[in-house]
Amino acid sequence: MSLSFRQLRYFVTTAEQGQISYAAAQLSISQSAVTTAIKELEKSIGVALFTRMPQGMELTVAGRQFLSYAYEILAKVDEATHLNYVSSDIEGELTVAATYTVIGYFLPLHIERMRRLYPKLRIQLYEVNRESIEEGLLVNRYDISVLLTSNILNNALTTETLLRSVRRLWVPAQHPLLKRAGVGLQDVAEEPYIMLTVDEAAYSSLKYWSTTPYQPRVMLRTSSIEAVRSMVANNLGVAILSDMVHRPWSLEGRRIETINITDPVPPMDVGLAWRANTDFTPAMHVFRRYFQQAFGLPGTNG
Repeated sequence: MSLSFRQLRYFVTTAEQGQISYAAAQLSISQSAVTTAIKELEKSIGVALFTRMPQGMELTVAGRQFLSYAYEILAKVDEATHLNYVSSDIEGELTVAATYTVIGYFLPLHIERMRRLYPKLRIQLYEVNRESIEEGLLVNRYDISVLLTSNILNNALTTETLLRSVRRLWVPAQHPLLKRAGVGLQDVAEEPYIMLTVDEAAYSSLKYWSTTPYQPRVMLRTSSIEAVRSMVANNLGVAILSDMVHRPWSLEGRRIETINITDPVPPMDVGLAWRANTDFTPAMHVFRRYFQQAFGLPGTNG
């Protein structure tokens, strides 16, 4: 069996995008290159990974199983390309506060990497809401936090954004809006809407809705991202959420597509926050430096 990084990357992108044309556009290559890579991959492992449908590419049972392995392999490759971290024997304990979304969809991979890079560094992790994080940082209950920096308004805190996750419209497979050349908030307002409430998602959503004459037709408010995923996949409503929490399949195995929105919708900013003018401990320096290197940020002194 001969597999290549290129084949895996093209396979994953096609699985996520659902169509060869979308995957090719995402990868900035030709559709034929994607098609060839997938055929080569299927030949190498001896199973069909996709069922070719009129509306796009649908993963087979084997394809879904292989996708989880592909994600793991690509994650290891990504990790191998970030071996420029300075190994350290630093010791000590770091108290880190993080919000629900960050812990569920962003932080675990990075905590696991730091645990191997700095085995003597003990990271105590707490899941709390933004208000509690802000108060905890100011009274030194927490050393540093990882959260949605776009929600921080307290001038006594310093923030550093690591990534900006685009928000898109989530719809079920074959939804009529997928055929539109452009979809705006006016179009979304005509659909039943699933409103996520965790991590102030409803508040963030209403901020950009309030700049338009439209309002979402909310049929359910829920703190569960998995509930949103299942409701959308089962054609019970649509939602606008970030790419960071998007997964192309619901728990029932039904596909969830995404659509770019023509109206201005701000991304979800994820990053670090700490008390302004605080004296960074060696553990805090290491923690911040790890994320600066992981996301290609210019190094600065804490």
